[in-house]
Amino acid sequence: MSKPLQDIITQVPAGSEARARAICEARGNRPDELLEIFHDLQHELGYVPEETLPVIANALNRSRAEVYGVLTFYHEFRRTPGGRHTIKICRAEACQAMHTQNLCRHAEEKLRVKFGETTADGQFSLEAVYCLGNCALSPAMMIDGELYGCVDKERFDSIISDLDRGAGA
Repeated sequence: MSKPLQDIITQVPAGSEARARAICEARGNRPDELLEIFHDLQHELGYVPEETLPVIANALNRSRAEVYGVLTFYHEFRRTPGGRHTIKICRAEACQAMHTQNLCRHAEEKLRVKFGETTADGQFSLEAVYCLGNCALSPAMMIDGELYGCVDKERFDSIISDLDRGAGA
């Protein structure tokens, strides 16, 4: 997000609808800025709240269905609050060939969640992705933007333990 845009947005009250309105206005209420509006909201709030969709649709002169359709098409946008840490495990072909399914099962068991869910304590969200561009070091995962390769159960547990202790926070 650009500095001038950030300055405009931070002057708005904390409510998600007000934030959405400010972001739309800062981006000129232009329909071609819809994806950037979603990115800005997610950056600000951690997700794109449902109550912001009518505000965005109205500001951009688009239907709610169109705005919702774009939001749900892209898996990168969250529609619910996520955990403090977001764990993305690659499930693409190269990682599958290196048994990412074992890592996925282990992650679900260790965290006690399914993919697309957040742990009860709000620490971790577990997400599936389809290629992190680290195929030579598969299976791969990304946590909070940091890429990890050659991840097995032991390495996963070690990384999660470090995050639990605050080492990666």
